[in-house]
Amino acid sequence: MEIILKEDVVNLGYKDDIVKVKDGYGRNFLIPQKKAVIASESAKKVLAENLRQRSHKIEKIKNDALELADKLKNVVLTVKAKASQTGKIFGAVAAAQLADAFEKAGYNVDKKNISLKEHVKEVGSYSATLKLHREVSIDVPFEVVAEE
Repeated sequence: MEIILKEDVVNLGYKDDIVKVKDGYGRNFLIPQKKAVIASESAKKVLAENLRQRSHKIEKIKNDALELADKLKNVVLTVKAKASQTGKIFGAVAAAQLADAFEKAGYNVDKKNISLKEHVKEVGSYSATLKLHREVSIDVPFEVVAEE
């Protein structure tokens, strides 16, 4: 079945994409959760008209994401975590801690847009992927240090 996404869905697509999914996934999850609508001919025409009217806004959002990516290229974040004498962290560093570190550095980044390449369970240097737009993503280095 073909559906039109009303919001970004991880591993499926972005808002206003027309995607094919299995009937059960569409009818039992996406449509009741209001994440998608059935892609009928009339819905496709309405979507095309809406995209045409919003094209300049979409371009501005993309340009803003590119500007933010340029600013974030030189940023190195430091995340403090409780750690043992050997450097093992009690727990793990997650996207929420990185979002807080971005906020302290003066950048507003949603934790949903941050994905870690590996589990961060020791003190050291790591890298995270930051998805600013459907076409703009960057790798941001960060360092985990022990709290004193």
